[in-house]
Amino acid sequence: MPKSPAAPPAPLPVAKDQLDRDLLALLQANARESTANLARKLGVARTTVLARLSRLEREGVIVGYTVRLGQDLADRSVHAYVGITTEPKSGRDVTRRLARLPELRQLCSVSGEFDYIAQLRADSMSRLDALLDEIGEIDGVTKTTTSVVLAVRTDRTA
Repeated sequence: MPKSPAAPPAPLPVAKDQLDRDLLALLQANARESTANLARKLGVARTTVLARLSRLEREGVIVGYTVRLGQDLADRSVHAYVGITTEPKSGRDVTRRLARLPELRQLCSVSGEFDYIAQLRADSMSRLDALLDEIGEIDGVTKTTTSVVLAVRTDRTA
């Protein structure tokens, strides 16, 4: 029996126009900015900002609001990237366990040498060491390779 063609992938959510892009840029700089201030900075009505935010959230362009730590606190923490290799068919359980670690900043499935790359931020080298032990003891993890960040040369995540 011939296979039916797969449905085309859903389009990625995108900002519709310059106003959306400007609104997103303001929120990235300060996610706690009031809608009244956003409206004033954008030169539009507050109700326009509310409608745009609602649509951007509904369409998945905005998926949450967050807090960025001051550079002082971030500089005192230890950042590391951990390449993680897993046993076949254990990925779901491994990612579920990793997601419980509060120090986990990002987890990506990747091609190449590792199955996943985890970005960690720990408050000390001893906490990072303990985290690496925890990760290595997760059922299904067969290997980890860690690179500690010595200095951030470029950061465009703000």
